[in-house]
Amino acid sequence: NVLQWPSHLETAEAIARPLSYLHYDTPSPIIHRDIKSTNILLDDDYKAEVADFGISKLVPLDQIQLTTLVQGTLGYLDPKYFHTSQLTKKSDVYSFRVLLAELLTGKKALAFDRPEDERNLAMHFAFSINENHLFEILDQRMLNEGNDEQIEEVAMLIMRTSIDSL
Repeated sequence: NVLQWPSHLETAEAIARPLSYLHYDTPSPIIHRDIKSTNILLDDDYKAEVADFGISKLVPLDQIQLTTLVQGTLGYLDPKYFHTSQLTKKSDVYSFRVLLAELLTGKKALAFDRPEDERNLAMHFAFSINENHLFEILDQRMLNEGNDEQIEEVAMLIMRTSIDSL
């Protein structure tokens, strides 16, 4: 069974909601550090849940970032975190945006069987948006069943803060 466009939006919201809770509504903020497609579980009704908190970190209330050993999954790792070891809530947000790009394109975050300039989905997505080629990289199902205006809004959400991270 293949998810339809409204289900993709529901899945995105079902991932964003617990991330927001972890970041803002717990006594000490929690950064997941490994938001990726294989850590999103779907139940029988295709409702999404975030899983695998094995490398998550508590952030002391008096701090907004932590210096840590870099952990996570290539393709989803926030480049700023990867290069500086400075973990912030934005690291999870970056990974979430990669997930959204996967939903729109149907492509994996990192794939070495793609041409070199397309291997890293986040970079390829950003380049395609900047070159006005969004609809050329979308999954065919998105083109067939998605609402173009909604798709563009999701793409802009992905890009809104990711350009700084690339």
